[in-house]
Amino acid sequence: MKRILTVQDISCFGKCSLTVALPVISAMGVETVILPTAVLSTHTMFQGFTVKDLSDQIGPVTEHWKKEGFTFDAIYTGYLGTEEQIGQMEQLFDDFRTENTLIFVDPVMADNGKLYPAFDMNYARKNAELCGRADIIVPNITEAAFMTGMEYRTKYDESYIKEMLDRLADLGTKTVVLTGVSLSEGKTGVMGLNTQTGEHFLYQNDKVDASYHGTGDIFSSVCIGALMNDLSLPEAMKLAADYTAHTIRVTLENPEKPWYGVDFEATVPELVRTLEEAKKR
Repeated sequence: MKRILTVQDISCFGKCSLTVALPVISAMGVETVILPTAVLSTHTMFQGFTVKDLSDQIGPVTEHWKKEGFTFDAIYTGYLGTEEQIGQMEQLFDDFRTENTLIFVDPVMADNGKLYPAFDMNYARKNAELCGRADIIVPNITEAAFMTGMEYRTKYDESYIKEMLDRLADLGTKTVVLTGVSLSEGKTGVMGLNTQTGEHFLYQNDKVDASYHGTGDIFSSVCIGALMNDLSLPEAMKLAADYTAHTIRVTLENPEKPWYGVDFEATVPELVRTLEEAKKR
């Protein structure tokens, strides 16, 4: 059984970050080790949430792991609350990366043309440095714009996306994937670039007219879980995009209308079935 280390916060209520990554990746048959960066009472879309920063625990935890000789097939980072934590991830990569360890970075920091309130351009530049040390990065278009210095656009064509991919590749990462890419009316998905081969790949599915907190975490978690099940990156991206969209649709049908997150618990069995079918192809 392969083993993933995922590093991000725990929002105790709200279906995001580690409370998504742990159950989803585990359900896909991959051992999931967690390293919490902070504990929040809820995710940040709630008012008055509490937060406990755990930066001071990252060093002692990883030192213990080194003494135990633990190894990981993949390291997957999500939301990192401070520049200090980004620096700690750089050290973690140095400590645990082997020639067989996949480094997967989701540089969670912005959306809809704006950085999240806690972050500034220094943070964005530091996140860009971390992305440069990854094998695969999965920023959205807003995050990519901040890391590359390109203008953020809501209307664009394929040449804009390809230029953005090229500039992200210049950071040093091996494979770049942009999420939330819409190249035709009513469609959305991902576009990627393998910097070693120069090959682009594109996947679009039907756009669901709804927005929920935590769907990016679901996408990234399914993607890294699929890669650990030996799917190719385009296959993993398709599985992740389709599963995320399907889960949003299922949530929209919920009469209780949970605004704070999606009902991934209801769709995980279908994810597992779809994964098994993909592995047989």
